[in-house]
Amino acid sequence: EFKRDVKVLERIQRKVTKLVKGLEGISYEEQLRTFSGREKVFQPQPGDHEKYGGDPEQPHKIHVITRIKSVVGRPYWEKKIIKDLGLNKAHQPRLHKNIPSVNSRLKVVKHLIRIQPLKLPYGLPTEEEMSDTFLTSNGELVIKRHLKPVKQKEIKS
Repeated sequence: EFKRDVKVLERIQRKVTKLVKGLEGISYEEQLRTFSGREKVFQPQPGDHEKYGGDPEQPHKIHVITRIKSVVGRPYWEKKIIKDLGLNKAHQPRLHKNIPSVNSRLKVVKHLIRIQPLKLPYGLPTEEEMSDTFLTSNGELVIKRHLKPVKQKEIKS
């Protein structure tokens, strides 16, 4: 019975390895040797930070986190994390610090949320400008500048 299970598993492995691009002309044994180095599969690639935005030398300080999927039917610990992060309503962004304690919780619910860096295209707002700011869907903190009335000059005739 054990040998039969092993044969079934090997048959499945052969089918799956045929689906991977770049391994078509390689024998089954060579393919297994290629996959035996699993530690290489999950290592970050050199261009990942460019692809996902951000510089590994100077990471962003604040995350813009938005819940994009429902928590209905999810385990209780995921629901608790979502509630603790203040993401009770979907598609409403929340700001959180980019620190290890927050990041470890975000990793647990990463399939339910979207994480973006906070971008400040107009710089950091002053105290007076704080009431005129809003957060866009792509993570930019925009300052609405109100026009100030211009004093009119007297017309002399």
